[in-house]
Amino acid sequence: MARQLVFELGHRPAFGREDFLVAPSNGAAVALIDSWPAWSGPAAILSGPAGSGKTHLAEVWREKAKARRIEAAALEGADVPALVAARALIVEDLGVLSDAAERALFHLLNLTAQEGAFLLLTARDAPGRLAIRLPDLASRLKALPHAALGAPDDALLAGVLVKLFDDRQLRVPESLIPYLAARIERSVAAAHDVVAAIDRASLSGKRPITVPLAAEVLAGQGEMEL
Repeated sequence: MARQLVFELGHRPAFGREDFLVAPSNGAAVALIDSWPAWSGPAAILSGPAGSGKTHLAEVWREKAKARRIEAAALEGADVPALVAARALIVEDLGVLSDAAERALFHLLNLTAQEGAFLLLTARDAPGRLAIRLPDLASRLKALPHAALGAPDDALLAGVLVKLFDDRQLRVPESLIPYLAARIERSVAAAHDVVAAIDRASLSGKRPITVPLAAEVLAGQGEMEL
């Protein structure tokens, strides 16, 4: 029997401010983004685990501030004055950086303040836990306005699941959302993974999305509660 081929068609995630679901786990981060440009300084930092919503909020700010975006690791060899000339910049995913990237980030922070520009940084870890070797840079990062995003609560996780199915224009039974929310890892990343897997399973088997189909997907991922 020929294997069913599945072509995963692209879908456009909704990244507008109105699409971001606010909850106690992310309220401080939302408030920080919403308060721009009335920040207490020219730079701020968002931290949180993968899939917690940092990229969504950064995208909201990018649209609002007309900002450019660069990965932190790409700062090594970057033209810092040219980055600051954009007037607003997002530096994504601060982590273990090369010495050259650390020096570039320190220069970027200084020049951003001198030129009256704005800078939004994102990281998985809080500023005080980043593996920064340059003492002046570590001190500067710890002094920035900072908001952390945490793992979603039940209501937020359910809302994220609804949004992810809507992003893919998939109609699902109402009972599916609490079923999934009670069984997957409590993270936005896990919600992304399970919605994509259910979509693939539905396409592959030419089956409607139902609780039994979701149960099969979860069992295949080893996530069913026994």
